[in-house]
Amino acid sequence: MASQEVNKKSDGQGVARQSVARRDFMKIAGLSGVGLMLGFTTRANGAVASVVNISEQAPAAVLSFELLPFVVIDNAGGITLINHRPDMGQATWQAVPMMIAEELEVGLDQIRIQQSDGLRKYGGQLSGGSSTVRTGWTRLRQAGAAAREMFVQAAATRWNASKDDCYAKEGKIYHKPTGKSLTYGDLVEDASKLEVPKDIPLKAKKDFKVLGKSLPRPEVPSKVTGQAEFGMDVEVPGMLFASIERCPAIHGKVVSFDDTAAKKVAGVKMVVKAERPLPYKTLESVAVLADNYWAALQGRKALKVQWDNGNYPAKMTTDRYFAQLREAAKKDAPSYSNIGNVSEAISKAAKKLEAQYETPFLAHAPMEPEVAVAHVKDDGTCEIWAPVQGPDGAIEQVAQYLGIAPEKVKVNVPFLGGAFGRKAYLDFVLEAVNLSRQAKAPVKVVWTREDDIQQGPFRPGMLSAMRGGVDAKGNIVAFEHTLIGESISGQVYKSFTEGKPDAWAGEGISHEESPYAFPNAKVGFTRVTTDIPIVWWRSVYASNSGFGHESFVDELAHAAGKDPLAARMELMKDQPRFLKVLKTLGEKSNWNQKLPAGMGKGIAITKSFGSICGHVVYVRKEGTGVKVDRVVSVIDCGMYVNPDNVRAQTEGNIVMGISAATKPGITFADGKAQQSNFHQYRVLRMDEMPKVEIHIIENEEAPGGVGEPGLPPVAPALCNAIFSATGQRIRKLPFDLTKLS
Repeated sequence: MASQEVNKKSDGQGVARQSVARRDFMKIAGLSGVGLMLGFTTRANGAVASVVNISEQAPAAVLSFELLPFVVIDNAGGITLINHRPDMGQATWQAVPMMIAEELEVGLDQIRIQQSDGLRKYGGQLSGGSSTVRTGWTRLRQAGAAAREMFVQAAATRWNASKDDCYAKEGKIYHKPTGKSLTYGDLVEDASKLEVPKDIPLKAKKDFKVLGKSLPRPEVPSKVTGQAEFGMDVEVPGMLFASIERCPAIHGKVVSFDDTAAKKVAGVKMVVKAERPLPYKTLESVAVLADNYWAALQGRKALKVQWDNGNYPAKMTTDRYFAQLREAAKKDAPSYSNIGNVSEAISKAAKKLEAQYETPFLAHAPMEPEVAVAHVKDDGTCEIWAPVQGPDGAIEQVAQYLGIAPEKVKVNVPFLGGAFGRKAYLDFVLEAVNLSRQAKAPVKVVWTREDDIQQGPFRPGMLSAMRGGVDAKGNIVAFEHTLIGESISGQVYKSFTEGKPDAWAGEGISHEESPYAFPNAKVGFTRVTTDIPIVWWRSVYASNSGFGHESFVDELAHAAGKDPLAARMELMKDQPRFLKVLKTLGEKSNWNQKLPAGMGKGIAITKSFGSICGHVVYVRKEGTGVKVDRVVSVIDCGMYVNPDNVRAQTEGNIVMGISAATKPGITFADGKAQQSNFHQYRVLRMDEMPKVEIHIIENEEAPGGVGEPGLPPVAPALCNAIFSATGQRIRKLPFDLTKLS
């Protein structure tokens, strides 16, 4: 893991965080091994200086201004870029360095990449919400540009030349009149003595050398050869392995346990009562600790635990919960937006439509289940090795849990073998911390696939209650969408405000993100609580709400006697970016071509996480069902880092979207999840994968996300295509593609 460790032998956190005076900074800059670090801080008072060790022998000078993450350049010319967003397959390991490298004028083959370790100086480090590029696009490039300009100024001063006669290229500064050059390493000591420039003009898109190019991802070779370290690979000296027996009813309590047989398993060291700290509740469990994982797992299987399930078997059933959602649909809901008078428009409409769309609870099921190593040490510190989406959040939660200062917690982040939101929920890390504290040794907690699928937290099951109207002239005059279900902010953070809609749940369906020009429109949210633990899942609420939203637009278009694409274009005629995506979809999918008998096509478009994505899906009848033949996608994500990754993420969203629509979800009966592994909680197989075409809109708009926006329109486009082929309107997910009749 050497390529990801940052400042391992410094003060325990990697940084001495005190500010230093300018004269002290100058003294530091004169030492051997000097380096220049540029980045941004969350402080609002501008540039500050601090000290960081980048080698055992010599300190490095640090300039910190309000941009992040950091660029470290040593006097030997070594360039290190720190990736501040954990990589769970979405390519932050490449994206963050590319944004800095573009303005720094270095190639990816000239740099070394390190993963941040949660320290506050790096700012927000959460990989989530498709946020890395869209929040870092300007700030990260400004960091690279500022560093470049400092080297240009340093070279000009050394040569007694005009700065205008100097330029940067491939990690060097060149003098135009003479052709002489100096490397960044040659200049780092001089550059470190300069003020950090501000407001450096950034490159125009036409001048990009790195950004927007199809470049190989730097971490892929190590993943292919097995050299890359994931959470499951981590081992530390003296480590014990833990396998934890948790109540199948999730919230049940331990009455008693018999560990006689478990302790007879060779390698088992101890059996203890453990706990699973959720953000809002702590659950009880029993852990078997051993000197190898196999022994821990076999010891767990030999345990005899008596559970008190309370009343959860009666409360935690999905049938009961969805009945509550349907009952709640009868009531008025707090709204995100309310245009005109929907009820009056519907009452006067020539055609009145009502429908309810259901989406199930879903597990995240990353290929690498939850795993964490924790070492609570005798000196009052704690070190973590875990594939978490937010190392800064991990520091805060571990510190709070142990009652110690955040400065006493260190987090090491390996690569994540998938996450989809699950590994930003840190219960599994706190389990390891709890057991390490009890065992007085490093402990590695490993979840099984069954633990992962049955214990949650899950994507919430939701209901979309829809109403609309079409007048006698074929105009869609009213549209209403009420999303009904549990609030993530309410359950997880206890921050829901009664009488108001959940702010997160409006993603993708509010008027700002779905600006159809309905003369009368209302979008709202009703909370219905559940004890089934829920949390964000890829595209969060938009994966639920997009299904009902875009399916019902399709229903209204057909009721109006209009082509679904033409109807959307008419309603988006004053929205140029949406209109461009729709027009491109029509062209690339050959929407107007006549289809042979038994085939159907469907369209859907959504905006989420700053990007607009639309899909056209083609299906054909096959036996008692249909087969998905082809998916044509168009995404407008503004300016982007790597087109290959835009396509890869959109393809992944299509796979996940079809799986979520057509494979079994998570159901609860008697308080227990009924699915346990991939034989019951299935995903799309290779032979089920349709042909996929991804088209990217070229423009110079601010970047949006790409990890999630492609998922919400998948299910509605698919179901709209099925209606086109069969006349059957699907309003409840999941369904079986092979059994539609």
